[in-house]
Amino acid sequence: MTSSPVLTASGLVKQYGELRALDDVSLTIRAGESVAVMGASGSGKTTLLHCLAAVIAPDAGSIVLSAPGTAPRELVGLIEGERARVRRESLGFVFQEHLLLPELTAVENAALPLLLKGMRRPDAERHAAVWLAALGLAGLEGRRIGQLSGGQAQRVAIARAQVTGAPVVFADEPTGALDSATSSEVLDALLRATTGQGRTLVMVTHDADVARRCSRIVRVSDGRIVGDSARDAAEPARPASATPEAAPLWPAPAATSAQAPASAPTSTSTEAAR
Repeated sequence: MTSSPVLTASGLVKQYGELRALDDVSLTIRAGESVAVMGASGSGKTTLLHCLAAVIAPDAGSIVLSAPGTAPRELVGLIEGERARVRRESLGFVFQEHLLLPELTAVENAALPLLLKGMRRPDAERHAAVWLAALGLAGLEGRRIGQLSGGQAQRVAIARAQVTGAPVVFADEPTGALDSATSSEVLDALLRATTGQGRTLVMVTHDADVARRCSRIVRVSDGRIVGDSARDAAEPARPASATPEAAPLWPAPAATSAQAPASAPTSTSTEAAR
């Protein structure tokens, strides 16, 4: 059964001076997909990601976001304040450099989106701790970012992206700054936390091995989509450990009007030393 579209882009155009970064791009992304966007530097792949994520506005075209439980919404034409609200309420983001706040602890960083939505700090941090535990970071909630490894910090960023239950997560080279072993662990965590929960992942990557882990690969060149291959069976995210009992217990989406769970579930995921 084909899932419903969550993002529908039609005829996107973005011009920077003489450069046409996007040239009549159309793309439909469905719920539960993991989509890798690939292309050479300057191909337009990052511009496409930023338009889909309501970070920048295209000069022409349409982008409709159909988040579960809400009416479809046209993103093109929104002013920056309205786009910021869409990003805050419906989208999650993971970057190559985690962009965490170094003066805050892991749990404080992960809780930030909930605080911005109006949740009380104790409830927000309690819910964020559930996500950190599910991602194998139990016991590290109070550490500052400088006390974490690169892989651990990137998993905090994944928790921050998913703590509100965002139906769509955008990732810009999320493993680009990591060594190969840590990259694989972080990608496992990202896939489990998004498509493994029925959510959608749209990821820009230069790494063909990373792209092959996704259910679909979109190739961009000179501002146009030149390839779009849906794979019958992407390589699944690897389990947290060899035993079924070790699979993480994922938290339900937090509601700002409701108190978050009182305690984090126990996860026996092996903590990466990277």
